[in-house]
Amino acid sequence: MNGEAKRINIAFLTAFDLEDIQAWSWAGTFYFMAQALEKYCGEVSHIGPINCWEQVAARVIRKGSSLLLKKNYVSYHNFLVARKYAKVAARRLARGTFDVIFTPVGEPEIAFLKTDIPIVLFEDATYGQLMNYYPAYSNLLKRSIYELNTLEELALKKASLVLCSSEWAARSALEDYHTEKRKVHVLPQGTNIEHPPAREEVWRKRKSDRCRLLFVGVDWQRKGGEIAFETLLRLEELGIQAELIVCGCVPPPQFSHERMMVIPYLYKSDEKQREQLEQLYMTSDFFLLPTRSESYGMVFAEASAFGLPSITSDTGGVSEVVRNGENGFVLAYHARGAEYAKVIADIYRDDQRYKELVRSSRAAFDTRLTWDSWGMAVADLIAQLLGR
Repeated sequence: MNGEAKRINIAFLTAFDLEDIQAWSWAGTFYFMAQALEKYCGEVSHIGPINCWEQVAARVIRKGSSLLLKKNYVSYHNFLVARKYAKVAARRLARGTFDVIFTPVGEPEIAFLKTDIPIVLFEDATYGQLMNYYPAYSNLLKRSIYELNTLEELALKKASLVLCSSEWAARSALEDYHTEKRKVHVLPQGTNIEHPPAREEVWRKRKSDRCRLLFVGVDWQRKGGEIAFETLLRLEELGIQAELIVCGCVPPPQFSHERMMVIPYLYKSDEKQREQLEQLYMTSDFFLLPTRSESYGMVFAEASAFGLPSITSDTGGVSEVVRNGENGFVLAYHARGAEYAKVIADIYRDDQRYKELVRSSRAAFDTRLTWDSWGMAVADLIAQLLGR
């Protein structure tokens, strides 16, 4: 953007604490978003975190609903908390002069917010899509369903721009909540890697003597761990020596194999553990994640930064990140280990094809999966919004 546009003041509105990165996975994403906005759009002021007793009350309701009614209640996304967020945010916004409000997945923060400042809402999924898709949003109390849908509808109506990380999310905003088409834009997210490896280093990558499969996820079942295990066994039947590295969770006892390594968790905030994770990305041959539910899948973008092809499933917003033949392959949702193993085996046996896939995976990162790409696109949209 030009010099004039860079002088705009942005209120970065989120109720969550960005410092609490170990307890909350979104914190890193929000941090990189704020950095990109600062770099390409203007001055960023943080309007948060917001803590209130209403959050405690909502957690009590959630626990009571679970114990007495055997139903879930989403404690952070409800009217009680959202109204308090709006009051606190309005007071803090009044202390400064802002050209635009940027709120990531901030439906509760803006649903009841009274302001004349244009709002840019980012989301990777609507609440309607999350219901009965993620465990935390399944088996919901009717009241919780009503509040979630109402908060989503109010937030989408109030936002001047709606930035969706995938066509999947955008489609719901348009079709399920009847958002004005002119407001909705699809912008893939970047990756939460401070210093990705040099392109030349990635291009020197060669496949291992034993096919190394990397599985990264905190939920073995939701991330498709059973299918990943099936893939390991099937590759052996196809005559390919393989090993499966599981990072981020501990599989159930029945999923055990002499060539399966388990690393319970690696914290990116710890330098040594971050380096260990990056080394896993660099030395593996395929990123295997047959996920059962995924709003976006930033891990696929991270794998691409290391030239690591992703083999995954067609669900949620995954196909926005992984494109067939470019930085991996997206298999049908119902595919099992045999199908995954066949795709991997065909590529692994072809040295030239694997080399080309490594390079195109890194090219996908360089051209469309960085925060720089995201930041420049957001800057243009905000400039148009403000008439600059």
